[in-house]
Amino acid sequence: MKKLTIIVCTVVSLMLTGCMGTNGNIFSGVDGTSTLGNILTSVLGINKVSQEGLVGTWKYYQPGCGFASDNLLAKAGGEVAAAKVRSELAGTYQQMGISGSNTYFTFNQDKSFSGKLMGTPLSGSYVYDPNTGQITLKTMIASINGFINTSGSGISLLFESKKLLSILQMVGSASGNATLATVSELSKNYDGVRLGFDLAR
Repeated sequence: MKKLTIIVCTVVSLMLTGCMGTNGNIFSGVDGTSTLGNILTSVLGINKVSQEGLVGTWKYYQPGCGFASDNLLAKAGGEVAAAKVRSELAGTYQQMGISGSNTYFTFNQDKSFSGKLMGTPLSGSYVYDPNTGQITLKTMIASINGFINTSGSGISLLFESKKLLSILQMVGSASGNATLATVSELSKNYDGVRLGFDLAR
């Protein structure tokens, strides 16, 4: 009954925000007719991305957001909160010049990856656990822990809010104060929020 209540609340939230997207068949355990299984996209770990589904090139198209908590309120208001977070981040990302042409990631079958973040080249290896959605990007200068989640017909590459800020600052293109204010405010208001990039092929 509790799970049913969570699902119903989430459906209502999605209908109110107009965020009912559909997922493709890259997600393990999800088929094209599983509408109910595809709506809980803002709670991490509901629909998982398989190792095979992760392989390929993914380009940025909007800010990403996900919730680590399985708390009833987080799930019921997840899509509403996620829409608000994406809206707040969109302006910051635009000011920083993040676009699909300069922010993308390629994950290869041999566990190597490459891509660009705000035009800055990134490459190295990755470790991905499809059961938890956790991913570690290993470059020559740092190891970055993140999460892979579903996002419409694509995926989200998400990080803890403070980690995202560090990553943006690390590549040297962040608009410091605006980014810090946005991420700090989200950190205060949303326990368990994960921020990053929604990506599509």
